Amino acid sequence: MARDRGKLDLDPATVRHARSLARKAGRPIVTMAKRHTTVAVERATLRLAGLEGADAEGTPWVNRLLDVVRADLAQDGGLAHGVSLPVWDALVRGEADDLATLAQKASSGSVHFRLPEGKDAERARRAAKRQVGQGIRLIDARRAERERLVKRIGDAPSKPWIYLIVATGDIYEDIPQAQAAAREGADVIAVIRSTGQSLLDFVPEGPTREGFAGTYATQENFRLMRAALDDTSRELGRYVRLTNYASGLCMPEIAALAGLERLDMMLNDSMYGILFRDINPVRTFVDQRFSRQVHARAGIIINTGEDNYLTTADALDAAHTVTTSQLLNEYFAKEAGLEDWQLGLGHAFEIDPDVPDSFRLELAHALLARELFPDAPLKWMPPTRHMTGDVFRGFLLDGFFNLAGALTGQGILLVGMMTEAVVTPWLSDRDLALQNVRYVLNAAGSLHEDFRPAPDGVIAQRARQVLAETIELLDQIVHDSDEAGDPPLLAAIADGTFGLMKRPPDGGRGLDGVARKSRAYYNPASEILEAR
Repeated sequence: MARDRGKLDLDPATVRHARSLARKAGRPIVTMAKRHTTVAVERATLRLAGLEGADAEGTPWVNRLLDVVRADLAQDGGLAHGVSLPVWDALVRGEADDLATLAQKASSGSVHFRLPEGKDAERARRAAKRQVGQGIRLIDARRAERERLVKRIGDAPSKPWIYLIVATGDIYEDIPQAQAAAREGADVIAVIRSTGQSLLDFVPEGPTREGFAGTYATQENFRLMRAALDDTSRELGRYVRLTNYASGLCMPEIAALAGLERLDMMLNDSMYGILFRDINPVRTFVDQRFSRQVHARAGIIINTGEDNYLTTADALDAAHTVTTSQLLNEYFAKEAGLEDWQLGLGHAFEIDPDVPDSFRLELAHALLARELFPDAPLKWMPPTRHMTGDVFRGFLLDGFFNLAGALTGQGILLVGMMTEAVVTPWLSDRDLALQNVRYVLNAAGSLHEDFRPAPDGVIAQRARQVLAETIELLDQIVHDSDEAGDPPLLAAIADGTFGLMKRPPDGGRGLDGVARKSRAYYNPASEILEAR
């Protein structure tokens, strides 16, 4: 019997070829990531071992401890050996009774670190793996807790999940707003981060009340919001999911904290940090792999950021770069251990509405993503670039976006607001936006089951064109040579292939926090996560 070619009649051999090229483009990046470590990976390891808190100036103890280790071993490779062997060697030698005391003593200059060898190194390895393993087992327990709650309380009754952003800057104001949004129908609450947090090379400590255009991602803020949404989940009889951002300079640390506090989704995509925050590409690819291994273990759904490309590049001209990135993200995610149900691959409704047939073209792009990744809960993003001060036009455009989501069976639908990208939306804007979503989804029902574009119509032809352009771009990336010997994908990023941003591999923020691993390098978290 002939294989079902889907609603777009995509050639299975062509799709397999596209995935094969994505693997070829992605493998050198994975090899590079395995050979390097970063300050954020090492701090995340300390957090998994239970080190938390900050000094009187607000600097986290994980930062303080790592900085002293790097300084003490600077003549012998510093970060290249990782933090685990020097730290647990000091604990085994009796320099302190626990990590917190060791960090405090190190910060005051009363402890110095060495790179142990022989039996001393083996004792340090065993001690490190035992303590870090306890943290990973706690993540396992939080994942099991989520599964029990979903089974006991109930899950969102239908797809797509309605995803709504709540972030005032004050966690204690966010909580009642998030609970109100859940009562109005939101299935996923996203607490976006304060402006600029992605560029902080530390994770703030404790509850925060002073964020700008967002709320700081901290372990305590995660805990407070998760507990509040658990209460609301029991009240509503459906589990309300919580998401935040594991991106920027602290991607691995925030991933670890999310696993420990049972977050359900995390925005997690190195390309966002590279392109839009000018974070060094090597640094963030290394960080992304470790963080995705943590997410895989924690049962967290990742959201990727392909939608951002279309805020700087034209949605028609650059459609194939979105599909290219989705295929690359799928490869990177699965290599790190994530499963299809955890791949919230991003795409967006950003074609200029004045373009003829714009809605048909949007359907082509959305349906192509759905057909390429049939088992992934795609994250469908609303219009922002072409929103204006005309709120009526904006409300209508959001309605078209919601309809496109219903027609193409999207998995996660972010609520668009008529004042999006113009001003910070009012609470009333959010209520109207939720009404818009509910009306369209209720009225459309399972319309995606009936929607089948004409085999040779505009929608099918456009989708096949985008896929062909994707293959052409991936083939170009794979076969382009780089004089410096860098992975070809890094050269493509440096050339401005994605989002029109040019980011060279030897530039950007955070480069000084990257090191090539020495032969003595050891990280118990990586060892445990690799053995999934």
